[in-house]
Amino acid sequence: MASTMSSRLRPRASACDAVAPSFAVRSRVSIFSPASERYAARVEFVVDMAGRLHTYGTTAQRLEAAVVAVAQRLKLDCEPWSNPTGMILSFSDPSRPPGESDTTRVVRLAPGQTDLHKLCEADRIAEDVTSGRLDLAGGRAALERLDRLPSARWRTMQVLAFGLAAAALAGLLRLPWLDIATAGLTGLAIGLVELLSERRPLMKEASDALAAVVATAVVVLVAAFVGPLNLNTVIIASLIVLLPGLALTNAVNELASQHLVSGTARFAGAVMTVLKLTIGTMTALAVAQLLGIEPEVRYSRPQPMWVEGGALVLATFAFGILFRAGRRDFAIVMLAAATGYLISRTAGQAWGSEAGVFVAALVMTAAGNIYASWRHRPGALIRVPGIIMLVPGSTSLRGLLTFVQQQNLDVGQAALITVLNILLALIAGMLFGNLIAPTRRSL
Repeated sequence: MASTMSSRLRPRASACDAVAPSFAVRSRVSIFSPASERYAARVEFVVDMAGRLHTYGTTAQRLEAAVVAVAQRLKLDCEPWSNPTGMILSFSDPSRPPGESDTTRVVRLAPGQTDLHKLCEADRIAEDVTSGRLDLAGGRAALERLDRLPSARWRTMQVLAFGLAAAALAGLLRLPWLDIATAGLTGLAIGLVELLSERRPLMKEASDALAAVVATAVVVLVAAFVGPLNLNTVIIASLIVLLPGLALTNAVNELASQHLVSGTARFAGAVMTVLKLTIGTMTALAVAQLLGIEPEVRYSRPQPMWVEGGALVLATFAFGILFRAGRRDFAIVMLAAATGYLISRTAGQAWGSEAGVFVAALVMTAAGNIYASWRHRPGALIRVPGIIMLVPGSTSLRGLLTFVQQQNLDVGQAALITVLNILLALIAGMLFGNLIAPTRRSL
């Protein structure tokens, strides 16, 4: 599911940093003279915009297309190359002799995380600059204003959204009330771990494993001393925001678009996240066993349908917060997330789960493209939340956990096949959705 989230919430100097991103120039070819200041200003604006689009979670193919489009409208030739941890941007002025104005920027960045509000704002600023409504200096100043530090209220909402998303997933799975409450409490604890890791660089590399240790420890203690739980399911629900399902989907999408380096790197990062979560979970389970703590496990899903309906509303609200949607877009983000889930569920009951994922991905991708052309705003507002509940993050973690616990290769193969089927259905739906309703906008 979300991994959102791989999509994952936390700005790990990696994911989508709420602080000002560092667009460090590692290499600059050519020194600008006063006569070339105008050219230099155009280059700086494109570099600033590209860096922010990267930080806000844009995939390689859409980022490169957006950069080329903006550069062309600013009378620049630009050849971008993007990957999850940086960019190379080569510029030249077509009005000057070849080689005279060549400029190359090498920009090192942390992996981006979805930020729909800032993505929309960056898109609006680029439109204002390229249409002449805003000059280059004003455009760069507007982009810099997007890097304001988040408020205490914003950070609190993000932590609460961790708990809300975890409890909502448990509700969608129709788990008992104790399971739902435990998932919500554990989600809050993980949100606090993520918040602490933002300010402590030494924690960042191990934050996924640490979060899994915290989640598993809380769930095991509740199952041992309070009441029986659906153990693995509650652990996965607690970790829902950290699961890299969206990253896996974006990685395969980039590979399908022939962005091989970016897709491979993103895929490796998503796999490593799953491995770190598994390591943390198994570490906590091993420590509990050494201490003689025996969790009581049960497999029960007794909730009525209305619980699932209420959980869907809460889940869409939580993902609206985690995707950092603006106020004006919050309702449409929630509607897109709910629509994608309902289409997948309805079509899945009729034709099978993979067919449901395919139909939902196709419809939401086409709807995002239509919205982008109609409203002249990023289609990501529809597309990203529309597929977030379809991504295979929870399936991949569940399969790996079961494989490690049972030491059964057949279990691991079955999980891998399930994840592959979901990914193939998602990508097929997105590809055909782009064919049915092509967009004129890159984002």
